[in-house]
Amino acid sequence: MIALLLLPLLLPWALPPLARRTAERVRPDIALRAITGASAALALGVVACLGALLLPLALHVPELARFAHLLRPVQAGPAVLAFGASALAAGALAVCAIAAVRGAASEVGRLRAAHVRVAGLPDAGGMCVLDDDRPDAFALPGLRGAAGRIVVTAGMLRALDPREREALIGHERAHLAARHHLFLALAQLAGWCHPALAAVVPDVSFAAERAADEAAAVACGDRRLAARAVGRAALAATARRDGVRQPALAPGGTTGPVPARVRALLTEGPARRVIPAVMAMALLCTAAGASSLAGSIWLHRGVEIAQGEHPSD
Repeated sequence: MIALLLLPLLLPWALPPLARRTAERVRPDIALRAITGASAALALGVVACLGALLLPLALHVPELARFAHLLRPVQAGPAVLAFGASALAAGALAVCAIAAVRGAASEVGRLRAAHVRVAGLPDAGGMCVLDDDRPDAFALPGLRGAAGRIVVTAGMLRALDPREREALIGHERAHLAARHHLFLALAQLAGWCHPALAAVVPDVSFAAERAADEAAAVACGDRRLAARAVGRAALAATARRDGVRQPALAPGGTTGPVPARVRALLTEGPARRVIPAVMAMALLCTAAGASSLAGSIWLHRGVEIAQGEHPSD
């Protein structure tokens, strides 16, 4: 029955191809919610199952040893298999925790540094201009009570004409309005829980950029103008790239596969549709949830037996 707790650890590997297909073919705002939700659900299942698999090893800790008799009657399979799985689960949980702590600390540090750079700058309608020749533009989420701001460098303003600037600023406003940084944060957190979910983070970022592109196209009323603004901004930023790394939670107009974004803007607007990939993601999460639930019920019944009780129906 340990297989019930191992299955949710394998199912996330099926998500990356489904997420990629969804990000390419489904309306961006729907794709963003679907992919992020699937990542979060699968990450929750991974952590829950690793916690359950950790029990046999955890009960060898002196403080918990008095509860060890509860697991002896549980038919978890050969002892070598049970304790081997438990040791692997302990290692995986440790890796997840270290990755989450280090990743979160690094990201918060970059966010703080970005806020320090713009602190005290004049704010015009939630936008500030940074005196920097390097072309860049991003939506900086709020931190510790500070309001979110659109940050544009002087170099980026010089690289675009007035109409393109308006389209690019509309793109960044869309990021803040839709709170895309929360989706990116959730995807990053899920990625620290499982390597397959880490592979989905670029798809979440792409869906967020595409959603902002579509919002900018609607705001300026010209899809070709929005495509030109995205393309020229990306070319300008690439030409002056100097290794400065912006926070991953501060999405910008030059992020992601720009050619695919421009190509999408030059076609008709996306339709509201759900393709089989979205349904497959829902089925994947359902299977992971059902397997986790069945494994938990099996574990609970084993504890009841160990306590000399009749398993509840």
